[in-house]
Amino acid sequence: MYPGQFEYHRAASIKDALDLLKRYGDDAKLLSGGHSLIPMMKLRLAQPAHLIDVTKIAELRALSESGGKIVIGAAAPHDAVATSSLVRDKLGLLAEAAAAIGDVQVRNRGTIGGSLTHADPAADYPAAVLALEGEIKLERDGGSRTVKAADFFLDLMTTAVQPGELLSQIAFAPIPAGAGYSYQKYPHPASGFAMVGVAALVSLDRSGKIASARVGVTGLGAKAFRAGAVEAALAGKAADAATITAAAAKTADGIDALGDIHASSEYRAELARVYARRAIQAAVARAKA
Repeated sequence: MYPGQFEYHRAASIKDALDLLKRYGDDAKLLSGGHSLIPMMKLRLAQPAHLIDVTKIAELRALSESGGKIVIGAAAPHDAVATSSLVRDKLGLLAEAAAAIGDVQVRNRGTIGGSLTHADPAADYPAAVLALEGEIKLERDGGSRTVKAADFFLDLMTTAVQPGELLSQIAFAPIPAGAGYSYQKYPHPASGFAMVGVAALVSLDRSGKIASARVGVTGLGAKAFRAGAVEAALAGKAADAATITAAAAKTADGIDALGDIHASSEYRAELARVYARRAIQAAVARAKA
């Protein structure tokens, strides 16, 4: 299928993009990698009259370190995130999640900001961004605001981004020295999307017990989430197989697991428990007391 007619605009700066958003309002959509928006346009699920291309805005493609934070521009392609020496050294969990996305073509064209704002319940990034406690900057006409990852994903394909706002960057504190991490997923065999994906970040104390754990889950419910019950079951406990298995068993607690032609809700919940266990085990194996 072909999308409906639209007018194409290439924004030269963030201000230019915001001006265009203000001018065209609900008739406009931002275009970055296009892997989410273009298919929706072809299916006529989205029919914007104006597309505002932000891919050439240098500020949105930058990866840098500033003020003790690692800052990822919203238009940074997945491959840039996966292969950046800065990200690999200081945000290895994010690099690992980026490397697991789709295929070579998708990773070279798709962008982190596009993925986060689309908020597909099976996207890879959200689990890692939640576990890393990312801070998402939203630009608007006359100012900006920062939203914590925990407050960003609201519901199925629904985020905290308001009309007229543009996601410009995501900032992260570096992973603490000695902490272990892992992103594990069961991929859909055709698309590579996560049937279930789990990001784990674990720190050990001097005695080798789990000092803290952050566990982000994607693919299981309508939106990505932090598995608080799992984290609580790990904190202060021995980093052994019994502890990890018991904690991972809580991954689907309180979640209305999705069921579809690919997996029943019961099967998806069990996948979440299995992959949570694997991710936590791998993170513990990498961690240093």
